[in-house]
Amino acid sequence: MIEVYPASSRYSANHGWLKSNFSFSFAEYYDPANMQFGPMRVLNDDWVAPKRGFGMHPHSEMEIVSIVLKGFLEHKDSSGHSAVTTYGEIQRMSAGTGIFHSEMNPSADEEVNLLQLWFMPDEAGLTPSYEQTKYDLKKLKNQLLPVVTKNPTSNEMAHIHQDLTIYLSEIDKGETIQFEQPAGRRVFLMILEGQARVNHQYQLGARDSARITNVPTLTIEAEENVKLMLIDLP
Repeated sequence: MIEVYPASSRYSANHGWLKSNFSFSFAEYYDPANMQFGPMRVLNDDWVAPKRGFGMHPHSEMEIVSIVLKGFLEHKDSSGHSAVTTYGEIQRMSAGTGIFHSEMNPSADEEVNLLQLWFMPDEAGLTPSYEQTKYDLKKLKNQLLPVVTKNPTSNEMAHIHQDLTIYLSEIDKGETIQFEQPAGRRVFLMILEGQARVNHQYQLGARDSARITNVPTLTIEAEENVKLMLIDLP
């Protein structure tokens, strides 16, 4: 089954310095029918003004991934980690038994646009940890590049404590990619830029998403130049 969620169906919040679109229940947005998709609990599409951000705040028992699409994101946490992330890099934090962190836009004149993803871990009581990885942007071209996974095979992949893999891709107009998946798993697909057709039937534009179950083969055709995120989930 393929369920399409248009970008316009997301909950939008505008706090001036922060503009957000929530794909799942979060903060003031509550919908008991839209709490999660498998272990995927949060997908926030955030735009943060220069020199603003999220001050120190706590998390526990959650795997948190930040994917910067534009600009720069500065991370600091109570374990002493500090880093600045941009496009082509991944930030993964395991909140585990508890951690405080801040996420700020260090730029003086440029917004940062990031995808903030939360996943429930496959075990409780983990020691909090932080990781920043960098991948080769050229490897996105017309293929699915794994950037976060439970069992990384290179230092270009971030490790996550859940049986999932996050892929990114940039597909040229007219090109097609396929994704094969064993039975009993889920796929979350989001078109970040451009327009694509999925399995010759479903048309998705920028920020449209699809929640997919029991579809062993996905075919994604780029009707324009496309950037996308695909998440293979239990």
